[in-house]
Amino acid sequence: METRRIVDILRNAQPDESVTIQGWVRTKRALKEFSFMEVNDGSFMANLQVVLNPDLPDYENILKQLNTGASVEVSGILAPSPGKGQRIELKASKVKVYGDANPETYPLQKKRHSFEFLRTIGHLRSRTNTLGAVFRVRNACAHAIHQFFQERGFLWVHTPIITANDCEGAGELFCVTNLNLKEIPQTEAGEIDYSQDFFGRKAYLTVSGQLQAEVMAMTFRDVYTFGPTFRAENSNTSRHLAEFWMVEPEMAFCDLSGDMDLAEEFLKYIFKSVLEKCPEDMEFFNKRIDDSVLATADNIINNEFERVTYTEAIALLEKAKRKFEYPVSWGLDLQSEHERYLAEELFKKPVIVTDYPVEIKAFYMRLNEDEKTVRAMDVLAPKIGEIIGGSQREERLDILEQRLQAQGMNPEELWWYLDLRRYGTVPHAGFGLGFERLVQFMTGMGNIRDVIPFPRAPLSAEF
Repeated sequence: METRRIVDILRNAQPDESVTIQGWVRTKRALKEFSFMEVNDGSFMANLQVVLNPDLPDYENILKQLNTGASVEVSGILAPSPGKGQRIELKASKVKVYGDANPETYPLQKKRHSFEFLRTIGHLRSRTNTLGAVFRVRNACAHAIHQFFQERGFLWVHTPIITANDCEGAGELFCVTNLNLKEIPQTEAGEIDYSQDFFGRKAYLTVSGQLQAEVMAMTFRDVYTFGPTFRAENSNTSRHLAEFWMVEPEMAFCDLSGDMDLAEEFLKYIFKSVLEKCPEDMEFFNKRIDDSVLATADNIINNEFERVTYTEAIALLEKAKRKFEYPVSWGLDLQSEHERYLAEELFKKPVIVTDYPVEIKAFYMRLNEDEKTVRAMDVLAPKIGEIIGGSQREERLDILEQRLQAQGMNPEELWWYLDLRRYGTVPHAGFGLGFERLVQFMTGMGNIRDVIPFPRAPLSAEF
């Protein structure tokens, strides 16, 4: 008999159908006349109730093994459920226990556990309702991202994880080395001799695939990356990870306006798709985690994003009848409290801020005619602030060289990037979205470490 997923049974199956399920026991209750247990296979928020009658082969022995966490295979006939909260249940005719779980040592008994505790048992925490829902939403979100770009003819590009360049210029890189750390070779000047390292030079874990995506966009027009990135930022906040996933589209023959249009369309598409694919999980988050989750999704999907320049945003913040912790002044970067004020309180919907001062943005962003601002854009969302950052890229060789030198970077190290401006340069634009930030925003989860299966953060790199 073919094994069926519990999500399919609870949504579509009818009484009198014969089915086989495989999963893990969530709860068991033994009564005098019969027993029942709830089984979950990770495919759905709800469990399937299984009724066990005493005439089941080896009933007493099997019952002793059906502890919370045990893995089972159950075959039987579906029947209408007399209990509240479920439409259908499974009357077992055969039960096979694959693996028991000692109730005295299994850490996930039927009670509420704090997220802090669950992080200490990362190998088991996905079996809980909340983390199970998180990872189903994460999966649906990732699928929607690929679907969005593939439907529009974008090429998915696998950019390198090991790189020789710092895309952001922030210096927060993990160095990759194969040198013997007990006997590090040195140059005559007493510095580390990276010429003897694996790559013959300094190498790092990537902080962004953008520069390489620009290479591919110069051939394929519209491309996107979706892969892991790394930041050696010693931050223990609820919004930072050392390893996270980034989505970065790059479009040739595209300006800042087209970049903003795509970013808005992208967010609407992802939220709508996840609501359609994971309605029960999203309802759970709205009920148990953050009662504004569904309203936030509706706000994203059904509003036109407001668009203001950085200069206009500063003027609006200066007029605000409230005191900010961080100062507001033209030339300073917007802080999270400023971003959230604009999106939550002032406009009450997503806002795209454009044309930031040149001094606070990366070297690759296109310089405006005023030479004071660049064609950058940040998408600000209620409850989180910046969710997307992007720009039109500087396609003019002479100005890009000037920008590199102004930021103290060596143009020779980016010779290949400058070549893109020498040979067939075109206006192009793109943006970056931190995938975990999106999942955290979508689910209302309080800590970003709870929306990635195996979080990497300072002093945290188990298995």
